[in-house]
Amino acid sequence: MPTRGWVTARSGRQAKRLLLLKHRKAAGLVFFTLTVCPLVARSQTAAQSPSTQPQYQSTTQSSGTSILLQSQSPFQGSVPAGKASPETLALTFADAINRGLQNNLGLLLSGDNTLSARGQRWKELSNLLPNITTTTLEAMQETSLAALGLKNALAVPGVQLPNVVGPFNYFDTRIFLHQSVLNLNYLEKERGAAFNVQSAQHNYRDARELVVLAVGNGYLQALAGGARVDTARAQVDTAQALYNKAVDQQKAGVSPAIDTLRAQVELQTRQQQLIVARNDFAKQKLGLGRIIGLPSAQEFTLAEKAPYEPLTPMSLEQSVQRALSLRSDYKALQAQVRAAEWSRRAATAEYFPTLDFSANYGAIGVSPRSTDTTYQLTGSINIPLFQGGKVHGEVLQSEATLRQARSQLDNLGAQIEYEVRTSLLDLNAAAEQVEVARSSVDLAQQTLTQAQDRFAAGVTDNLEVIQAQEALASANENYISSLYAHNLAKVQFARATGFAEEGVKQYLRGKP
Repeated sequence: MPTRGWVTARSGRQAKRLLLLKHRKAAGLVFFTLTVCPLVARSQTAAQSPSTQPQYQSTTQSSGTSILLQSQSPFQGSVPAGKASPETLALTFADAINRGLQNNLGLLLSGDNTLSARGQRWKELSNLLPNITTTTLEAMQETSLAALGLKNALAVPGVQLPNVVGPFNYFDTRIFLHQSVLNLNYLEKERGAAFNVQSAQHNYRDARELVVLAVGNGYLQALAGGARVDTARAQVDTAQALYNKAVDQQKAGVSPAIDTLRAQVELQTRQQQLIVARNDFAKQKLGLGRIIGLPSAQEFTLAEKAPYEPLTPMSLEQSVQRALSLRSDYKALQAQVRAAEWSRRAATAEYFPTLDFSANYGAIGVSPRSTDTTYQLTGSINIPLFQGGKVHGEVLQSEATLRQARSQLDNLGAQIEYEVRTSLLDLNAAAEQVEVARSSVDLAQQTLTQAQDRFAAGVTDNLEVIQAQEALASANENYISSLYAHNLAKVQFARATGFAEEGVKQYLRGKP
């Protein structure tokens, strides 16, 4: 009966560990849902009004645990570059970032948005530039006087007019010019489109920051996964040694069979954990490869280990000021507000008169060899008198868009300060957790050593050793998780202050 109860307790601890592993595997999904996806919507605003930004929604389902569902973030994908090589690639952190900045899907899409915004500006600019066309035509035709009602109108007494006249030739070649001389609507639309281009360019730079954030998270996750594999392998070796010793002592008659059974259960548990850790690590490497554009079949190793360097960041006030001056998403939304202001002016300008000029010059005659030169110059002023409320409706719509853009800008400023504050809190808390976790590993290792010595001396059974192994495994997991959280907090702080692309490499080495 005591053995059965002990096995039941062990099963409960195994269930808890499996649940922790599931939660750990979901950490990447939660990270992209809570950190990257809300930023993706802001990075896609180029050539779009604030009211038409793409939204990334998440829902929750409850089945014993909360499951987070989301739209696939483009920053989790990439366009694979090249083909897989037979050599194993040694991938450094800097190499991963550089590959992500070349192949990540989110960045490529942002570049296309910039190109689209430039195209829209050229369309608006074309309304202000001269439009020149040329047309050449030559026709041979017959005309029915009866059908046109001209036969009776042109009737002459004693003269019989034919029903159809012709054929006769007609030739005309001409160049046409149209120029808008004064049109405030066109002018202010072009100015708004220019600010949309600036917004798209800032969004592109912000997308580069998001790529660094995504690659940094993926690389750090893979490093943590590799550390868990190494830890699980070491725990298997320790459990194997304990099992071998229990078997030897049982054969020698100095240890009961229950000790051997406990050691065997412990060994199999550690073997299961090693299998899970290897599988998770392989999938984390695949996920990192997807972010940076490596072919799926490309084998690679992580050339760096998870670093731990304490970081003393700048003060909160300096961090917030730096973020507001450097964050590209904030600059993009500022440009979007200016574009909305010019769009509002353009809508109001439709109430004003416009002045146009047009001209044509060419040759006309019965054939190309028999022509006369003609031209026409036309100037026109158009004064809108009543347009049925169309302009009023456009003014209202543009005013609503402008208000939305201003509200979003104010909200983003507050959001940036919130992100800086939370990243600083996470950074400080993670640093403290690393110190505590490191001390816990040392203490747990000493406890295991003493328990093994006591078991070898016959002072106690191996239950004490197994409990010490459990404590060491938990301490190692806490250390790996806290180290991952500390390095990720550095990456998030660099992103929050608008310094990710240049600052991540410095922060991971403890340089502010």
